[in-house]
Amino acid sequence: MKHFIFCFLLGISLCYGQRHNISADISVSKNLKRLDVNSQINFINTTQTEIDTLYFYDWNNAFSDKDSPLAKRFAEEYARKFHFTSKELRGYTQINDFYTNSQNISWFYKDNQPDILLAILETPLKVGDSINLQLNYHLNIPIQGLIKSGWSADKLRLKDWLITPAKHQNDWVLYSNKALDDYPTQFLDYNLNFEIPKGIFLKSSFDMTELQIGYQKNKFKLSGQQILDNDVYLTKRDEFSSIKTDLVEVLSNLESESVRPEIKALITDRIAFFLNENIGEFPHPHLLVSELDYSLSPVYGLNQLPSFIRPFPDGFQYDVKLLKTMTLKHLKTKIAINTRKDKWLIDALTVKVMMDYINKYYPDMKLLGSFSKFFGVRWFHASDLMFNERYRFIHETMIRQNLKQPIDMPQDEMLKFNRQLSSPYQAGLGLKYFGDYIGQENLNQSIREFFKEKNLSHASSELFLKTLEKNTDKNITWFKDNYLNSYKDIDFKVGKVSRNDQGFEVEVINKTESPMPVKLGLYKDDDFIKSIWVEDFEDRSKTLQVNTPEANKFVVNYDYNLPEYNPRNNIKRKNKIFNKPIQIRLLEDIEDPEYNQVFVMPEFTYNLYDGIAIGSKIYNTSLLPKNFSYDIGPKYGFGSQAIVGSISFDYTQYFKQQDLFRIRYGASGSRYSYNTDLFYKRYSAFMQMVYRPVDLRSNKRHYLTLRTVNVDQDKSETIETDEPNYNVFNISYAFQDKNLDHFFTTQIDYEISKKFSKVSASVRYRKLFENNRQINIRLFAGLFLYNDTNDSDYFSFGIDRPSDYMFDYNYYGRSEDDGLFSQQYIQAEGGFKSIFENRYADRWIATTNVSTTIWNWIFAYADLGFHKDMGESANFIYDSGIRLNLVEDYFELYLPIYSNNGWEVSDNHYDENIRFIVTLDFKTLLGLFKRKWY
Repeated sequence: MKHFIFCFLLGISLCYGQRHNISADISVSKNLKRLDVNSQINFINTTQTEIDTLYFYDWNNAFSDKDSPLAKRFAEEYARKFHFTSKELRGYTQINDFYTNSQNISWFYKDNQPDILLAILETPLKVGDSINLQLNYHLNIPIQGLIKSGWSADKLRLKDWLITPAKHQNDWVLYSNKALDDYPTQFLDYNLNFEIPKGIFLKSSFDMTELQIGYQKNKFKLSGQQILDNDVYLTKRDEFSSIKTDLVEVLSNLESESVRPEIKALITDRIAFFLNENIGEFPHPHLLVSELDYSLSPVYGLNQLPSFIRPFPDGFQYDVKLLKTMTLKHLKTKIAINTRKDKWLIDALTVKVMMDYINKYYPDMKLLGSFSKFFGVRWFHASDLMFNERYRFIHETMIRQNLKQPIDMPQDEMLKFNRQLSSPYQAGLGLKYFGDYIGQENLNQSIREFFKEKNLSHASSELFLKTLEKNTDKNITWFKDNYLNSYKDIDFKVGKVSRNDQGFEVEVINKTESPMPVKLGLYKDDDFIKSIWVEDFEDRSKTLQVNTPEANKFVVNYDYNLPEYNPRNNIKRKNKIFNKPIQIRLLEDIEDPEYNQVFVMPEFTYNLYDGIAIGSKIYNTSLLPKNFSYDIGPKYGFGSQAIVGSISFDYTQYFKQQDLFRIRYGASGSRYSYNTDLFYKRYSAFMQMVYRPVDLRSNKRHYLTLRTVNVDQDKSETIETDEPNYNVFNISYAFQDKNLDHFFTTQIDYEISKKFSKVSASVRYRKLFENNRQINIRLFAGLFLYNDTNDSDYFSFGIDRPSDYMFDYNYYGRSEDDGLFSQQYIQAEGGFKSIFENRYADRWIATTNVSTTIWNWIFAYADLGFHKDMGESANFIYDSGIRLNLVEDYFELYLPIYSNNGWEVSDNHYDENIRFIVTLDFKTLLGLFKRKWY
C-alpha cells in the first residue's frame, strides 16, 4: 500500500513537472504587420482528471471585437482610439487549420471572450498523457498606440502574441486580455523558427541561432526552456545593445543620450549584482529589458519630464529606469504567479528593491533633485523631502479621496490610478514597514529563501507570507488581514499625555480600529530621543507608560513609514500653547504635518465686466485634499475697478464600503459684476450626498443636493425684474453612468422662491456604435407650478440660453445680447443653438436635442420642441446645423443652417449666429484626466 501511494504521488509530481512544448514556423510580412504561423503544440494533461476540453490563450484576438472584455475596459476609461480604429488596424487572429493526427477535434472561442480558445477532443486525454496539436493561423498585429506593443513604421514589438495552452492550477485560469500586462504565466518550452525580411533585426531573450541568410529573407531559430514570456522585437534599426555582466547578459534599448556606454555598463553591472544579492540568481543567461517593458510600468514623475529639464545627476534617471525594468523582468522570469490576483507581490518587491537601492547608492537624493537647492524652491517643504518619500505622497492622494482599495484585490477590479501607482506603492511601503517590525535582515533573508525555493516554479503570495511567518516569532496576522486585505484606512493619533513620577502616560488612538503595530517617537523639542514599538491592539486606544521624563514631544508613526490617512494628528506637544504652529506659505506646497499650514496663491479670473481680476487665494488645502477646506479669494477687477472675489468653506464626510460614498456640506459667498457697473452678491449653503457603487470601477453615480441661494444685485434699468434681491431653495437628484460607448445622465430639479415654483427634468443619452457613428439625444421638460413674476422673464426657462439667476454657470459675458460673448453656448434647459426672438418660456417647455455623426468629429444636429407662455398658445420651434465636436462637452462649435429663423447660412451676419463651448476652468479640464484614472 505504501509503495502504491508513493508511486501515485511520484506520478503526480512528474505530471506537474512536465511542460507544454510549442514549436512554430513563423513568417513575418515585409510591412511587419502580419505573421503567418504554423505551430505544433505538445499539450500535456497536468490536471488530476481526464479532460476532453482544452483551453488556449489567443490574446491577440482580443482586439477583434468591440464587445470584448478589452473593448469594454477601454470604454470605461474613455480610451477613444480603440473604438475609432478599423478592424484591420486593431488586429485579430485568423485560424485556418486546427487538427491532430490522432483524433478529430472541434474548436471555437469562449462566449464573450474572443481571446480564449477551446478545443473539444473526441477521446478524453488521460492524466499525464499528451497530444500533439497542429495549428495554422495568421496574426494581424494591432497598431502600436492601442496598447504599448504592436507594429509601427519601423518596428514590431510582440508581446503575449502566440496561441499558447491555458494555465491549469487547481482549475483553468481563463481571464481575458484587458491591457493590464498580466498575461497568465506558466513555464513553457519553445522552438521557434522565424523567417523575417532582409534588413530587419531580431532580438529576444531566447537562445538564437542563425539558420540562413537569404537574398530577401533571413531565418533564425529561437529556443528556450522554462520560459515565462515570449517577447520578440523586430526593428529596422539595431537599437538593442548587449552588456555582459558576470551574472547575466542584458539586452536593452533603454536610451539616455547623456550617459556614455561605459557608464551604462557600470550601472547595469551594479544593478545585476544588487538584484542577485537581494532576490537571487538570474534563471536564464539572457535578460531582455526594453522601452516597452519600461513604458508598461514607468517611474512616474521621471517619465513626464521633458528632455531639457534635468534636475537629477547624469545617469540617475537612466539608473532608476533600468533598475525598475530589470527588477520587474527578473521577478517575472523567476517565478510564475497568478498575475491578476497576486500581482501585488511583484509590485511590493519591486518598490522595496528600488527604495533599498536608492538608500544605498543615492542616500542624499531629494524628491526635487537639484531644484531643491534653487532660490525660492528651497523654501518649500517639497524641497526637504527625500526621493523615496514620493511613494507615500502619491499613495495618500487616493486615500484622502476615499478611493483606497485592498492591495491584494485582482488587477481588473482596481481603479487605473490604484493599479498603476497607489497600490504598488502602498504594497512596497508596507513591505518596508514590515521589515522595520520584524527586522530588515529577517525580511531580506525571507525574500532570498523564498526565491531560492521557488526558482523557476509556480508560487503564490500565500507561500510568500508563510515564508515570512516562518522567519519571525512575532505575530504577523495584521499584515495580511489589516494591511493587505483591508478597505480600512490607517489613522493613528496621540491622545492624552499625562505626567507621572516615572515619566508620562501616553494614549495612542487607532481611529480606524485597524489593528497593527506602530512606532511612537519621543523628542525633546525637535531633538529625537528614541522610539517605542506599540504592538497591535484591538481596542480603539492603548495607554503606555513612557519612562522618559525629559521628552516633551510625542509623535506616533514618527518616521511616517506607515502610510496614514491623516498624519496631521500624530503629534502632541507638552508645555506648548499651540500643539502645532501656524505656517504661512506662498504658493502651494506638499503638506507638512508638523504645522497648521495656510497657503497664499496669486490668482486671476476674467469676465467681460470685471476684466482681468487679480488677487490672492488664501486656503488650507495642499496638494493633498482635506476633509475641511476653506478658500478666500479677494481680487481687484481692473475693468470694474472694484474689489471682487469669493469665499467658501466645506466639509466632506466619507463612508467606507457602502453605497453612500460621501456627504459634503458647505457655504460660499461671492461678489462679481454681472453687467457694466452692476454687481451681484451671491450667498449659498448646501448639502450634497453622493452615492457610488462599492465597485469603484463603475462609472455610476447618484447625487442628491439640497441648497439655498441668496442673490443681492444692483438694480438694473435694462434687465427686467422687479426683484433684484431674491432667495431660491433648490433640491435636485441626478444620476449618471458615463462611458465612452454609452453615456446616460438624468436630473430632476425642483425650485421654490417667493414668487415662483417650478420643476424640471432632463435626460441625456449618447451611444457609440460599432461603425463609429454616434448619436446624442437630450430631452428636457420644465413646468412652472406657479409664477408671479409680473411678466418678467428673469426666472423663466431659457430656450437657447439659460438666464442663470442662481449664477451656477461660468458665463464670460452673462448680460450680453450681442457680440462674441453672447454666443457662448451652455447646454441647459431648452438647449437650442439658434438664437430666437423669444428666448424664454414662462409657463412650460419641452424640447429634444439630437446630433449624429457625419464624419469623425463633424456632426449634424437638430433641435425641436414646444414652449408656452402665460396667456398664449404653445409654439413649435426647431433648428438644425453642423456641430464640430473637438473635445466632447469641453470644446465645441455649432454652425446653424436652418431654423424657425429661415436659412441662417444666408444671413449677412452669419458669424454672429455661430455658438461655441469653451472650457477654461482648470477644475473642469481636470475632469478630462480624472475620468480615465479615477
